[in-house]
Amino acid sequence: MKPLATQPWIGNPLTDSLFILMPPFICVLLVFLFPGIFQQQTGMSDAWWVVLILLVDVAHVYSTLYKTYFDKTAYQQHRTKLLLIPFMAFTAMVLLYTQSALWFWRLLAYTAVYHFIRQQYGFMRIYSRKEKSSPFIKKIDALTIYASTIYPILFWHLSGNRNFTWFTDNDFIDLSFAAGIIKILSIIYVLLLAGYIVKECWLLINRHPFNLPRNAVVLGTAASWYMGIVYFNGDMAFTLLNVISHGIPYMALVWMYGKKTVRQQPVKAGKLMRQVFSKYGLLLFLGIIFLLAYIEEGLWDVALWQQHRNVFGLFNLMDKKPADVVLAILVPLLALPQVTHYIIDGFIWRINKNDLEWANQT
Repeated sequence: MKPLATQPWIGNPLTDSLFILMPPFICVLLVFLFPGIFQQQTGMSDAWWVVLILLVDVAHVYSTLYKTYFDKTAYQQHRTKLLLIPFMAFTAMVLLYTQSALWFWRLLAYTAVYHFIRQQYGFMRIYSRKEKSSPFIKKIDALTIYASTIYPILFWHLSGNRNFTWFTDNDFIDLSFAAGIIKILSIIYVLLLAGYIVKECWLLINRHPFNLPRNAVVLGTAASWYMGIVYFNGDMAFTLLNVISHGIPYMALVWMYGKKTVRQQPVKAGKLMRQVFSKYGLLLFLGIIFLLAYIEEGLWDVALWQQHRNVFGLFNLMDKKPADVVLAILVPLLALPQVTHYIIDGFIWRINKNDLEWANQT
């Protein structure tokens, strides 16, 4: 195995390990160590909801701002794209919501699933950026990461008995009538994972260096998605494994990229970026996205969910939900940050000369 210092880290061994590679393993361990908390079938306390949903799941969406709208250089270079994407997304969401609220949430859920899957593939590719692998080896890696994520999602659709949802009830299409194919999919899933292990053994036998972070991403993805969706059947276990394994690594990636950007081009980055990514700027980095997440979720709760009144006392100004005509505008507006995050995320990360840059850089 390569010495730690020569592994293809994004930042450094400690930061990558703690905030990108270890979260899924830590979450799996917590679920096993504290079954009374994390293996409950349904429900989540306000305290856990704040930590997992507000401070991680929603907050990580806003961390995208540091690589787009808050980054002076990126915004100037991609102004048209950054303005058109939210405008077009909002228009499309309003039209969809007015036709069918169910299909609005359904499309949003599947878009989120795609985004979550692609992030795991993206991290695997980032940690593979220095490998000179054959196309066949790359295909095995890709098939493995996709199997690790898509199989649990298919199991969810086909089993029809999960005690959790992605966003809201019935946002996934019920395919339980075809539950018989789960056994076939399970065999394919195991074979693909076995194929990856055989490939890694072959590489070691032929004296290829062992890529620690890439293998940690693959193993962590397989463990968190399988345990969170297939093995356990509880809301807390799913939320912990899903949210932490996705949100913490993403925020860490943005933080490391921002630090590097400000260090290399402090003037071009702009004043806000220099303050946020200064030596003691982590509190500002987190404070901004936590505040935006709190405001968004407060509006969601008072307008639609009305489930966390104790958390959002400042927002409890209405005793009833807004009229449908208002919701047709308000719901797409509140969903716009995450939809913009999903779409823009497909453009802002790419590997270029061992660095992470905007796709289609001009």
